[in-house]
Amino acid sequence: MAATRYNSGDLRRQVGSPRAKNNRDTKETLCRNVVIYGHCRWEDSGCTFNHDQNKASGSQADLNSNRRVFNVESPSFTPANQQQPAGKKSTFSSQAASAAPFTPRGVGTSTPTLQQPGDSTIFNPAAIREFTPQNYDVGNTISQNGAQNVTQDGGLYSDPFSISSLGQSMPPTGQYNPYANDPNNLAGAGAGLYQPAGFGNGLVHPPNYHLYQPPSELYRPSLQPYQRTTYDFFIPKDRRENLQKKLFHMQQLLPNSGLPNLDRWHSLFPLDTKATRNSTCFGYPSWMYKAQNNKNGRHFALRRIEGYRLTNEKAILNVTKEWKKVINANVVTVHEAFTTEFFGDSSLIFVYDFHPLSETLYDHHFPPNNGHNRLRNTNKIPENVLWSYVCQIANALLAIHNAKLAARCLELSKIIWENNRIRLAACSILDVLHHDSPNRKTIEELQQEDFVKFGRIILALATNTPTLNFNNIDTALATMAPRYSTQLKGVLEWLIKPSAPGETKTVETLLGGMTTHLANFANFVMQESDEKEFHLMRELENGRIARLMFKLSVVNERGDSCGVHNWSETGERHLLKLFRDYVFHQVDADGKARLDTNHYLSCLSKLDASSEEQILLTSRDNATVFVVSYRSIRQMLDRAYGELGKESKPNTTGPTI
Repeated sequence: MAATRYNSGDLRRQVGSPRAKNNRDTKETLCRNVVIYGHCRWEDSGCTFNHDQNKASGSQADLNSNRRVFNVESPSFTPANQQQPAGKKSTFSSQAASAAPFTPRGVGTSTPTLQQPGDSTIFNPAAIREFTPQNYDVGNTISQNGAQNVTQDGGLYSDPFSISSLGQSMPPTGQYNPYANDPNNLAGAGAGLYQPAGFGNGLVHPPNYHLYQPPSELYRPSLQPYQRTTYDFFIPKDRRENLQKKLFHMQQLLPNSGLPNLDRWHSLFPLDTKATRNSTCFGYPSWMYKAQNNKNGRHFALRRIEGYRLTNEKAILNVTKEWKKVINANVVTVHEAFTTEFFGDSSLIFVYDFHPLSETLYDHHFPPNNGHNRLRNTNKIPENVLWSYVCQIANALLAIHNAKLAARCLELSKIIWENNRIRLAACSILDVLHHDSPNRKTIEELQQEDFVKFGRIILALATNTPTLNFNNIDTALATMAPRYSTQLKGVLEWLIKPSAPGETKTVETLLGGMTTHLANFANFVMQESDEKEFHLMRELENGRIARLMFKLSVVNERGDSCGVHNWSETGERHLLKLFRDYVFHQVDADGKARLDTNHYLSCLSKLDASSEEQILLTSRDNATVFVVSYRSIRQMLDRAYGELGKESKPNTTGPTI
């Protein structure tokens, strides 16, 4: 019976039940097999000791304490492979008789009676608190299905490392700023407004720019003059990556941001790199957002003037009407202005063109040092860069002053920069805010102030000093004299210092004194335009190849069509399938796929040009061979595509390939 109750393969050593020296009180003595192993295999085979741990009593404990538990005269256990030293008898110490009996922990649900009272060393899992990572509030997280999770004190807790709880419990000092220079870096303090799109639902990765990344120029193979690499057929990697980043940032979203949807604008996204309220320039706190228009789907930049209550509606209509006429390459175009209360206050909104990947001139040349407010830019700005800034701001002022307006807001923080291209980004705002001011200055006075602010901006960049920190203009001009040319210093003196009595500064006078630099800047712009046009022409050729691929994909592998069974395999359409195999399914001598982009582009370019060059087309079973020209294949492709066009529905609309 014991063999059926216990496994014969039990590796634990099973010993017989100890025999008592007399039969007195054997029914009340707890079997040592139960104490040590938790059960006795001879319980039903004649063991006379007690096997119920709950039946022990205090009298038994007293009896056991007065009785010798161990026989000190009995020999100790000696392994068979270990020899005992001669002349030495191994016995238990006399103190072993008073030792407490061994009681295993966790045997059943009841507590053995031999447990010493007051012993608190037993492991209790209910008294141990679960580990909770620091800086994670798992008690207040919301699960993905919207149910409130129970805190750990209630016995249940949410996973602190799950994506849904991670997005709501991250500390605000390390969140992601999508408009930083490096999208992979974390923003510093004050970036609590920025999180990547879908942060609460999954991790967001930047676009796979490395898919277009060519090998390093250091490892470029030695090519013959007529040879090209794959990347020579496409747009340069730097320009492609810049365009892809712009598209990525235009589609950037901020879920659960709390920003409202305006009447005709949705998907607002904050553009400010600092979460501090600044009212230095306008007298009111201002914020920048990216938003998408409901009507045309375009993205615009919205500048919000917080807490401004409009008293004259004609101020918005008249000002925006005049500023919409200013179309200049160095001025951010103003589209409209309106008031709203969707932000919880009376706010004034100005709508501008949105230029992705732009940053202010202040952030570009005076970046903070590791998130602190200390400026770390001590490098000298090249003089040709400063002259390009002078030419561009002068171009902007020329268009503004000719429209009988004044820029007014000329500050480093209100001019955006993108690849040495600058634009005035806060025009028309002060005209609306000060429209009904009793101390409003005339346009001529405001235009003269534009020249002073213009000079202070260039001087701040030349001396690596923010404009607000100027104490002495003459000292600043003397500081830049050893570092830059006399002509640049003279232009800045003319801009900053007051003009002689009866003399009025004009942009034409300024441009007349720097014609050489204007010519150099115009030459640089035209060279860059030629380079972009060259790459555009090359992409145009790639577009023609894409149209050919569309046609081939429509014709090849098409089943029943035009009333013909297996249409693409009959007639001259079969040659188009063989041409597809000739271009894309070639193999080498070992039967491995031949991947040659140059071959693909060369064949498709010859097909697009209807070349008279002849090629050999072979079926896959090598049973049929055709010698045809690219011109003939192009005619076959056009006829096959034309047949499909005739069969298509008459109401089908779309561009013709």
